[in-house]
Amino acid sequence: MNLTRAGALTILFAFLPNQFSGFAQDKQDKKNEAWTILRAGVTEKETGRRAQAVRVLGLLPGNPEAVRMAQTALGDEKAEVRGAAATALGQMRSRRSIPMLEALLSDKEPSVVLAAASALMTFKDQSAFDVYYEVLTGERKTGKGLIAGEKETLKDPKKLAEIGFNEGIGFVPFASIGVSAFKTLRTDDVSPVRAAAAKLLADDKDPQSGDALVQAAFDKSWIVRVAALESIAKRRDALLLDGILPALADTNSEVRCTAAATVIRLSTVASASTTKTP
Repeated sequence: MNLTRAGALTILFAFLPNQFSGFAQDKQDKKNEAWTILRAGVTEKETGRRAQAVRVLGLLPGNPEAVRMAQTALGDEKAEVRGAAATALGQMRSRRSIPMLEALLSDKEPSVVLAAASALMTFKDQSAFDVYYEVLTGERKTGKGLIAGEKETLKDPKKLAEIGFNEGIGFVPFASIGVSAFKTLRTDDVSPVRAAAAKLLADDKDPQSGDALVQAAFDKSWIVRVAALESIAKRRDALLLDGILPALADTNSEVRCTAAATVIRLSTVASASTTKTP
């Protein structure tokens, strides 16, 4: 049978709508299949699989069902799942979940407390700063009582090491330190946790945290000293300048360089402030 060009085009255009409709339906079917996988995953009996399914909910910001699923997982019996839920809600920037995350700061498992604090940092929540202050100093701010349960864990270096840097805080704060940091990390599991806490205190406007950072600038671990000095620089608080001047004589070259940059930055801030004063 011979078809004219016009006839062939007529048949083609008649076929295409059905073809596109089939593609659309296939995509919808795949989406439904994906949700089925996630819904099954968050109810898995095996803890690791359940935690993984909850963790990936963080890839769905703005999705109401994903938020609800993660919020439900905050009450899971396993710490790994509760921590994953807190992380996911932080990644989704779920402001409605802030009260639930704040409640999780009283969890009996320190790793969950740190995961909740990390999520709350997304919103610059003061209660998160208080947790990291305690991690850095081993002490609570006056009148604060955030962590119920294993209250001494954050003061115990060995237990802090057991919590694990990636599990509790979930990010690497050493990009600006350099390769030599990794050699130290092989034999020192505690410093990364405390250094991360120091990094996160950069945005805490509480003067008490500023004082804690000045003390940490002379910590026995050079990684903590660098992290503290970087945070002090970012705070741009000229009142901290005198306290860190001795760090210019630090025996570690990376600490000295960081201290130098911090002193320059705070000196500039102080000069600008003096210039503006009538």
